[in-house]
Amino acid sequence: MERIPILHVGTLLLVTIQVDMHDRLATNLQEDLTHRLSETHAKGVLIDISALDIVDSYIARIVGNIAQISRILDAHTVLVGMRPPVAMTLVEMGVTLEGVSTALNIDKGMLLLNKIINK
Repeated sequence: MERIPILHVGTLLLVTIQVDMHDRLATNLQEDLTHRLSETHAKGVLIDISALDIVDSYIARIVGNIAQISRILDAHTVLVGMRPPVAMTLVEMGVTLEGVSTALNIDKGMLLLNKIINK
C-alpha cells in the first residue's frame, strides 16, 4: 500500500508530498500522521505541497482534519509550498483551511513553527 513518508525532526514532523494525491493516499496520510503524533508527541507538523499541481476539496478537507487532530494532540500545523493556481482554486471553491498556518517554503515554515512552539 502506498504511503507518504513522515520524518521526525526534533520536535516536528515533516511531510513532503512528492506524488499526486488521491483520496486513499490522503486518508492514509491522516491516519499515519495521527499515529506518529501520538507516538512522538511532536509539537508541530509541516506539510510541503510544492509538488502538487492539484488540491481538490477532499484533499483540502484532509489537511483541515490533520490540523484539528494536531491541535487536539497539542501540535500546530503549517502548510508550505502552495502554488498560486492551487491557492486560487481553493479560494474559488470556497475552501478555508481553518487552523492551518501557511508559509512560502520549508525554511519559512520551520521558522514559523518554531516561533509558534517557543512562545
